[in-house]
Amino acid sequence: MGSRRARWARGAAAATTLAALTAASSEAQLTEEQLDLMVPKHPEYLGALAPENLNKERPEPPFDLTGTWFVDLSEGFGEFRFGSQGYPEFLEPGQEAMRGAAEARERGETYRDAIGQCFPAGLPMVMTRVWPIAMIQLPTVIYVISNFNNEFRPIYLDGRDFSDPDTVVYTYGGESIGRWEGDTLVVETRYIEPHMHYIDSGIPITEDFRVIERMRLVDDGEQLEIEYIMTDPNVWVGEWRNTKRWNREDYTDITEVHCLPDLNEHLPGTVGGQIALEEREREAE
Repeated sequence: MGSRRARWARGAAAATTLAALTAASSEAQLTEEQLDLMVPKHPEYLGALAPENLNKERPEPPFDLTGTWFVDLSEGFGEFRFGSQGYPEFLEPGQEAMRGAAEARERGETYRDAIGQCFPAGLPMVMTRVWPIAMIQLPTVIYVISNFNNEFRPIYLDGRDFSDPDTVVYTYGGESIGRWEGDTLVVETRYIEPHMHYIDSGIPITEDFRVIERMRLVDDGEQLEIEYIMTDPNVWVGEWRNTKRWNREDYTDITEVHCLPDLNEHLPGTVGGQIALEEREREAE
């Protein structure tokens, strides 16, 4: 896709500039202009952690999400799936994924196992991995950190607009901007990287994928409820809606976790694990 090539070109250009500056630093002292180029900036608005931004007067938020949460699987392990409450009407890319996943299950194989190959789970799947997530709420931003590979996601609350679509770098978590509507935090996310990024059993997304999350606290603040409203006009028709809950967990912490392909060879549920298992079986013959 042209836009993806353009994004890669922008990323390559930025990396080339940084490499040139790094090489120059070993030859001579960098100028103030060169040093300034090393730090990515958006000069039109303050960063979320800038004291001036944090200290601005704002209405008191209706709740604070700071805490550690774990997806509620009390109705069954499959509740982490976004199809657990029904799938939308799929177009051909979605239909192909459903067929391919069913055929792979019949063969006892995995299907589009991007996460098992250490690609990020990304939004929305990272929110429902069977690992805790931590939320740290500040006046300007909520930092969401998953214990699943420490995937990181900021939700900006400081009134900024979405980045320019012609210059933004797509990521697996996208760009999330929140606003308060009564007792609900409404979060819209755009610019989500589609490469090797799937929902449930290999359902693809495209660059037009959007997510709106409506977050609220229930059960006296002991549960977080999020309604997901997902659209991708290239893969399904209309809105794909799903509501999930997370339980507050006060006796756990987020630790450092990394996905390493060689370790995944010991997990039969991954592509690498299946290949390694078949190789061991052939060696034993």
